[in-house]
Amino acid sequence: MLLFITGGSGSGKSAYAEDRVTASGLTDRVYIATMEPFGAEAAARIARHRAMRAGKGFKTFECPRNLEALPVPPGCAALLEDLTNLFANEWFGVSPEGAAERVLRGLEALRTRAALTVVVGNDLFADGLPYDADTLRYLRALAHLHQKVAAMADGVYEVVCGIPICHRKEAEL
Repeated sequence: MLLFITGGSGSGKSAYAEDRVTASGLTDRVYIATMEPFGAEAAARIARHRAMRAGKGFKTFECPRNLEALPVPPGCAALLEDLTNLFANEWFGVSPEGAAERVLRGLEALRTRAALTVVVGNDLFADGLPYDADTLRYLRALAHLHQKVAAMADGVYEVVCGIPICHRKEAEL
């Protein structure tokens, strides 16, 4: 089963995703961390997320790119935090060409191995700010990736101010 959870920065999407994993009843829990620790702000965010999942039974895998090669245990509950960082790492760190396809292959491989896959994505599409052509190209590609992940997901949720809004309800696990 694949769940896609999206929301803005600070919306509560990560806490909701962790709750979905812990409520699943699956005890083999994997947290796939995609953020590369560049700078103090990233380090603080990583520390906050580690504190949030402390004591919840997650084994952490650092995977900033090449998700397809990640050896997660079969039948586990996997939480990917997050799609936006993974895509940015593939786009800017490897190549824009084929970045979405690499991410989608990785998600399909993860979905095949795990009993439950929860993917967190950031909503970067509603700020209304003007961007240069390169940034717009990246944001459009990210939006298309979000659409593809939502289409392949069994359940899709948007978290707003800590409140999950169901866009597609999955069957019971």
